Formats: sequence, structure tokens, C-alpha cells
Amino acid sequence: MTPADLSRSRLYGILDLSYVDLSRANRVVEQMIDGGVDLIQLRAKAHAPAEISKIAADLHRITQERGVPLIINDHAEIARAVGAEGVHVGQDDPPIAEVRKIVGPDCVVGKSTHSLDQAVRAFYEGADYIGFGPIFATPTKPDYVPVGLDQIQKVHDAVRIPIFCIGGIKLDNLSKVIEAGARRAVIVSGLLQANDIAEYARSAKKLLTSVL
Repeated sequence: MTPADLSRSRLYGILDLSYVDLSRANRVVEQMIDGGVDLIQLRAKAHAPAEISKIAADLHRITQERGVPLIINDHAEIARAVGAEGVHVGQDDPPIAEVRKIVGPDCVVGKSTHSLDQAVRAFYEGADYIGFGPIFATPTKPDYVPVGLDQIQKVHDAVRIPIFCIGGIKLDNLSKVIEAGARRAVIVSGLLQANDIAEYARSAKKLLTSVL
């Protein structure tokens, strides 16, 4: 995945296995891709690394065939082993420089940030993109205080890499997030729990592409 590919990306979907039964994972990913999701992250917090490796390899066959980058949450070694296009790390994970030594120069490294200060530090640390949030309260990260809409424009003014706003974002509040200055968004539960995942993704993508 090139910087240009990343820059063009608008809608980031996360296959969070706390929301999706493993038996449905492949189909959900296909539906996400059908709806125009630009990036897909595998998040499997409750699974052992050996199991994540197998899941990731299966998903990567699908995403690679469809031309959509696969990002692995947390596990740089797994990202390297399966040939994933990216890895996403959090504030408590090793520094980006250490992660890059594992995954190599061609693998994108993204980082979660929860304040303007963290976002700026991730930029200077060398992140290829950041997740910024949670914008709203979210059951996915119940311990994090929402950063709020007013921080969105501030982070876009301060950071010159792709910024994906995340946290409690759904179709019914996405317009507010865009109006606050967002150009890219991550949707998790709203997308995964939609009756029609592909149509939900299409609607979100339409809103995100209409502002650029």
C-alpha cells in the first residue's frame, strides 16, 4: 500500500471479533468490501496469536483478491507472517520504529491516539496514519473519555498524515463528524451490526466522499 493509496482511503472498517462470530468473518469482510470499505482491520483481542494468524491468513486471501488492504491490530509478527499491508498499534505497544523493524518498510503502521498531544507525537514518531478518538462514547473502548467534535479540526490543523476519526461513529452522526472537519472515519459496531452491511458502508462512503 502506497502513501497515495492511504491518502485516498476514506472509510476504514474494523472486523472486531467481539461483535462478529468467527463463522461469519469471511462473509462480513466480503460485504464490507462490496460496500466500498477502503481499509479493513482485523481486531481479535480475545483470541490467541496462533488463532489470529490463521484467521488473518484466511482473510488476507479475500482482501488481496479484492484489492483492499488488510491491517492487523497489535500483532506486528502476524502482519509480517501473512503479508498484511499494515499493522495498527496502540499507546501501550512498542514504538513505531520497533514495529517497523518487525514488519519491514513496505508495511503501513498506524497508531491509536486519544488526544491532540498524542496525535502530534505519533506524527513525529513516524506513523503512516493515526486513529483519533473516541469522538463519542463507545462500548468498544468504555474506559476512554470522548475527545469530542471540537478536537477534530484542531488535529487536522496539527497533523499532516491521514487521520481516521473513530469511536461511536455511526451513520446517524457521521455528518456531524464531517462537519467538524473529518475527512476519514472508522466505523465498527454500526457497520458490523447493520442489517445490510454493504448498503450501510455505501451510505457512509457516499457521505465521506462528498466532502472532498
